[in-house]
This record gives sequence, C-alpha cells and structure tokens, in this order.
Amino acid sequence: MANYLQGIDSLMLYVTDVKASMAFYEALGFTRKELKNDFGSVVAGAVELHLHDKNLVPGRYFKKESLAEPKGAGLYMYVAVAKIDSYYRHLVDSGIVTSTEPRDWPWGNREFVVRDPDKYKLVFYEKL
Repeated sequence: MANYLQGIDSLMLYVTDVKASMAFYEALGFTRKELKNDFGSVVAGAVELHLHDKNLVPGRYFKKESLAEPKGAGLYMYVAVAKIDSYYRHLVDSGIVTSTEPRDWPWGNREFVVRDPDKYKLVFYEKL
C-alpha cells in the first residue's frame, strides 16, 4: 500500500473561553497564530491547536460534539520539551497549576501533566 499519510498538523479543541485558552497556551510557550472572537490557534513545532468556542459551533452534529463532556477524556497531548525540570519550575513560578510533578517513567520519558482551562490533558515530556 502506498504511504498516503503526511502527518498530523492540527488538533481541534472545543473551549469555553477562547481568549482565556489562548492566554493559557501562550503562557505555556505556544506561539499565537490567530485570534478571533470564536476561534484561536496556537503552534508548537509543526502542530497547531485550533481552539473553537464550544457555544458558537454551527450545525447540530458539531454542536453535539462541542458540548460533550468530559473534554478530552482518554486523550493525552504529548509535548516534547527541553530541560523539563527547568521548564516545570518556570511554569510553576509563572502561576501555572500542574496536575503532577516531573517523574521518570519505565518507557523512557520524564513527564508531568497540565490540564488546560477546559481540562484537556497535556503531557510535557523529555526523553531520558
């Protein structure tokens, strides 16, 4: 079979407050790409996060998806970082509340978890 896949370029997240989510992701170090009243996007590496206001999503199907709870159940967004302990300390010193502290795992990563304002889970990791 031919290789048709070219990679994952974005994730779409339904959020309660686009501006608050944008500020949160920028505080984590993501780069702002776009901000409108009902939509924002941030970038880390080659992947964009598209942040859509869950209450302004058009269409019955998308509305049902946008209002579903809990947000991101079972989904962990892994974000590679350098100097994970320094990055963790920077976030905590900046007022970001983390769900866990950095920890070494048997699969070869040092990781910690942060939940965004809508409870989506981000795992920041560095290879050991």
